[in-house]
Amino acid sequence: MRPHAEDAFADELKALAAADDRPRPARWRLSPWAVATYLQGGTLPDGTVITPKYVGPRRIVEVAVTTLATDRALLLLGVPGTAKTWVSEHLAAAVSGDSTLLVQGTAGTPEEAVRYGWNYAQLLAHGPSRDALVPSPLMRAMSEGMTARVEELTRIPADVQDSLITILSEKTLPVPELGQEVQAVRGFNLIATANDRDRGVNELSSALRRRFNTVVLPLPATPDAEVDIVSRRVDQIGRSLDLPAAPEGLTEIRRVVTVFRELRDGVTTDGRTKLKSPSGTLSTAEAISVVTNGLALAAHFGDGVLRPGDVAAGILGAVVRDPAADRVVWQEYLETVVRERDGWKDFYRACREVSV
Repeated sequence: MRPHAEDAFADELKALAAADDRPRPARWRLSPWAVATYLQGGTLPDGTVITPKYVGPRRIVEVAVTTLATDRALLLLGVPGTAKTWVSEHLAAAVSGDSTLLVQGTAGTPEEAVRYGWNYAQLLAHGPSRDALVPSPLMRAMSEGMTARVEELTRIPADVQDSLITILSEKTLPVPELGQEVQAVRGFNLIATANDRDRGVNELSSALRRRFNTVVLPLPATPDAEVDIVSRRVDQIGRSLDLPAAPEGLTEIRRVVTVFRELRDGVTTDGRTKLKSPSGTLSTAEAISVVTNGLALAAHFGDGVLRPGDVAAGILGAVVRDPAADRVVWQEYLETVVRERDGWKDFYRACREVSV
């Protein structure tokens, strides 16, 4: 349903590789300049258009790419919905041509997921051996000179996190059961993501944090930038689901983004009215989800055009996470802001209908 980045954008990566005559670090598929172009978009000399994968300050992308060209690992930090996973995947796809060497961090992630495990049938039959060893994605990346990824690093238990210290500092992974070690091949590096809201869950130790260069991915700076991001992603998702084109509902996309930004910032766009913020993050990713669901409603139960009634329920679900406190915040926003806003009567009626 969702191809990996290296498959979905294979033509762009191929065109970039053909046009890329700049120096490439060991085992990189593209030069750092080409990787940054792949993420931020551009037009190649042969006319090939590279679509933007990340809409944001170019300097952030350049720092992230440059970090991967050094011996320091990269930590992408930000609030939920700032495209950390998306950027991580596309960086790995552009650098190594493979974004699948992934460890998904959870509260139950074991040390074996970071280091290595064992084929217990082989282990019991023949004892510890390389044939019985099951390499983790990080071990594979080290031995092949590839880019590995760790998602939600701060969700991983602290003792498992710290197993990364030797890997990142010494570039080796000891296997004491065999009296051996795996040494990282040039080209190996690690991209980790972490959520600002998870501070205090499993805070990174100072020793581990020193092994990373941290790049903070901000929320979109302007409403227009956020509308552009939502429109692009909804269009990409919609094409894969045979939904109507996103530009058909640009008015509703702008309204969804406006609502999310105002409640997230605690103030209306004109700065005149202070607002209470709900408990949810109201991220760009959630706006994309609301609009995509609205397009599906419009396609299957409407006339194919995105209208207020198609997004109203999605907005309510995104805003009201705490039924008691958030519902009060939402009702107050509807009555004091949305109701009085010119040209928003149809949106107000649709939201009132699903809120009662």
